[in-house]
Amino acid sequence: MNYKVLITVLFSLIFIHFTTPAVCQDLTPLEQKTKKGIDFIYNIKFDSAEVVFKEIMSAYPEHPAGRFFLAMVDWWRIALDYDNDSRDELFYAKLEDVIFHCDQLLKKNKKDLNALFFKGGAMGFRGRLRAIRDSWIKAADDGREALPLLQLAYSIDSTNHDILFGIGIYNYFASVIPDRFPYIKPLMIFFPKGDKSRGINQLIDASKKAKYASTEALYFLLTLYYQFEDDFYEARDYAEKLVKKYPDNPIFQRYYGRTYVRLGDYENAANIFKEVYKKSQIGFDGYSLNARREALYYMGIQYRHVAKYDSAIIFLKESINVSKQIDKKGDESGFQTSAALNLGLAYDQSKNREKAVETYKYCLSIKDWNDCHELAKRYIDKPYGN
Repeated sequence: MNYKVLITVLFSLIFIHFTTPAVCQDLTPLEQKTKKGIDFIYNIKFDSAEVVFKEIMSAYPEHPAGRFFLAMVDWWRIALDYDNDSRDELFYAKLEDVIFHCDQLLKKNKKDLNALFFKGGAMGFRGRLRAIRDSWIKAADDGREALPLLQLAYSIDSTNHDILFGIGIYNYFASVIPDRFPYIKPLMIFFPKGDKSRGINQLIDASKKAKYASTEALYFLLTLYYQFEDDFYEARDYAEKLVKKYPDNPIFQRYYGRTYVRLGDYENAANIFKEVYKKSQIGFDGYSLNARREALYYMGIQYRHVAKYDSAIIFLKESINVSKQIDKKGDESGFQTSAALNLGLAYDQSKNREKAVETYKYCLSIKDWNDCHELAKRYIDKPYGN
């Protein structure tokens, strides 16, 4: 989850997420079946999840859960590859169906907790995708409309930790984001003031006690410690919990590897990304070219760090080749640019000066990231390590 996705949370108020409830014997039959479908989603078994949620819609036609979580299958398909917008319209249509169904329930009872809960969630996810697609005004409108639903639901049941999850998200991001991104401050006149510390505590409570939102609370704690708090030990601990629970979820596994990168432990990072790379080669669901490129890059970096230059060259070259399949010309990713710079370094370290210079020049021919161009120019003039 990059900074842009984090910003969208403020406006979209994502307070309906999903998880494995902690105490299965306390669940109703509907909740048990929902748990089964949710596990399929997090394990990237989307077809199986769809079957379960369609069964819920058939068995519990009045309850919004089946419709909502059926839409969440499409959300996770989108989340695995934000660059692909081919599923957007179908996702929006499914959310509209959830909202319409909840509105019918609210006509009968304006304090129907399930209707408030899932309508707010549908509006939240709609706002989140709209923000990702740069439709900021519509995203903010969804946030403004969703917030009163959250507040009403909480006034009806203040012990509901799934609702507390949403309040925790709001308290944290409403406090942090305006300071990090001042251009958002004018929009904050539409929203109540946040409370960072309280938000973190509410998210921790939700991660332990929420029926539907505990895993998503763990995920948000991971991302806020990784992205905003710069506490990579905490982020690693949350990532480890998620990976143990859902070992074949590429988003969780890649975050786990990144936390080790940020801690400077490239050996453990490389071991994690080797698993990502293997799953990508085998064809595990969700382990896309993006995942393969990232894995190849960090494996190459580790080989260079331990002076296995031939292996570093192989993996960094392959990372660049995969990047060429993904990136648009003139808008190359940081992975491609950094891989090119590091490939040049590996050639220099293996005493292949001609290839090193050629690679530095290639680095200069693509988009600059994190001063890679400045370094490439430096090492064209003077070999790395001299």
